[in-house]
Amino acid sequence: MRLPRSRMSLRDLASEAVAGVLQRPARSVLTAVGTVLGVGALIAVTGLTSTAASQIDARFSQLTATEVTVEDIAPSLPGQPGPAFPADADAQVERLHGVTAAGVSWHVRLQPGQVIASGPPGAVYTATDRQAQLTAASAGALRAVAPTLQQGRVYDEFHDQHHEHVAVLGSATATRLGITNLQSQPAVFIGSTPFVVVGILADVQRRPDLLTSVIVPRTAAQDLWGPPTDDPAKMLITTQLGAATQIASEVPLALRPDHPDYLRATPPPDPRSLRSGVENDLGQLFLLLAAVCLVIGAVGIANTTLVAVLERSGEIGLRRALGARARHITTQFLAESMALGLLGGLVGASLGTVTIVAVAAVKQWTPVLHPATIASAPLVGLVTGLLAGAYPAWRASRIQPAEALRR
Repeated sequence: MRLPRSRMSLRDLASEAVAGVLQRPARSVLTAVGTVLGVGALIAVTGLTSTAASQIDARFSQLTATEVTVEDIAPSLPGQPGPAFPADADAQVERLHGVTAAGVSWHVRLQPGQVIASGPPGAVYTATDRQAQLTAASAGALRAVAPTLQQGRVYDEFHDQHHEHVAVLGSATATRLGITNLQSQPAVFIGSTPFVVVGILADVQRRPDLLTSVIVPRTAAQDLWGPPTDDPAKMLITTQLGAATQIASEVPLALRPDHPDYLRATPPPDPRSLRSGVENDLGQLFLLLAAVCLVIGAVGIANTTLVAVLERSGEIGLRRALGARARHITTQFLAESMALGLLGGLVGASLGTVTIVAVAAVKQWTPVLHPATIASAPLVGLVTGLLAGAYPAWRASRIQPAEALRR
């Protein structure tokens, strides 16, 4: 009489897997934590990189897409023809359609022994700031950086045209010099030359280095220290949306129709390449972290399943004695490890989604997450569990019934 072949239905397999997972719930939860972290990190990374990249378009439009930089390269050319920016460069460029503000600036190198101080050389209680840099800037350059003032005002074309010795301080420089109130009309001394402080910057939208600078009119700087030599002069131009590229092509000819090659205009970069670069950089960094978490989770599942195989050798022997085949034992332990992986994938997907929404809410962003990413998370957990349980399941299938029952 032939005995019928032993079979294990899908329903039986699922019930056995659930029973195995729930047999030691605390251990199962701790085992699934690694997969939860890995899948959660995977979802959070892909969602946050997409969300952050979507915000670049708005910020790019507000700042970078409306900014053109023009550099004076004449001093580096053969024959050194001298500074290329004319005295009325601000007015010439601001007459171009689409320009909102424009101005020339450069860093001034102080002479040996000259320092920036709150009093004349040798005065008692004079505070000095050796970290501050001296910047010569036209009135248009101050408008172009879109400053927010802590106190006072910025100088204007009148001060620039009349070579006035006035200065605007960055907030950090003002703090180090001890200048906190402008009611007494304090002065800052550059060497032995005083400049009346007319304003203190709290913040700027462009050129954040100005917050650690002493800014003086372009004409006064040329009178005292001459035209720029070591650091070439640059013009900062702010434009209306969509006009930056056209302005960059027009400025050299508008300023120097005789030698447009003396000036080099830099238009804003392509926002699509910028967005792609940010996505790639963030994605590669955090996907590596997610992969590490998944590996840790897989090792945890493999270790727990292997320990379970050793602890349940008597159960395995009894099942084999009752007719279970080696493939049934393999399938059962694979199902248990896959159940742990699936559980970790589901919980990880939920946590990752909550993380994306929470970060977006705090940053006041619009969360961006592809449905396919969330749908694939449980599958990732399932595959992780399958790979982690392969070796322990094979070990379980190799246990001989007689040997197992003797233990």
